[in-house]
Amino acid sequence: MIGGIGPNELLLILAIVFLLFGASKLPELARSLGRAKAEFKKAEREAELELIEFERQIREGKYKRDDLEKMAKNLGVETEGKSDEELARDIRSVIREKSEP
Repeated sequence: MIGGIGPNELLLILAIVFLLFGASKLPELARSLGRAKAEFKKAEREAELELIEFERQIREGKYKRDDLEKMAKNLGVETEGKSDEELARDIRSVIREKSEP
């Protein structure tokens, strides 16, 4: 089973796609899907690299308290009574949650 779809359902879906698009359009459709998947993976890698860079900058102290508070508020993170490290940890946590598929 692929994501809850059995072999019979998959064959039915492929038959419907074949009827809707025709044999000549299927290779083009497959290429488009492949490109879309590759773009998604690329964006996912870029987001992960940006998060790693953000974490490095926090460790090096490149963000000031005001910057951290602005980011936290934009992400809906409570800032009261938290140290810079706690704030940075919460920001990273929210960013990771939002970037997961």
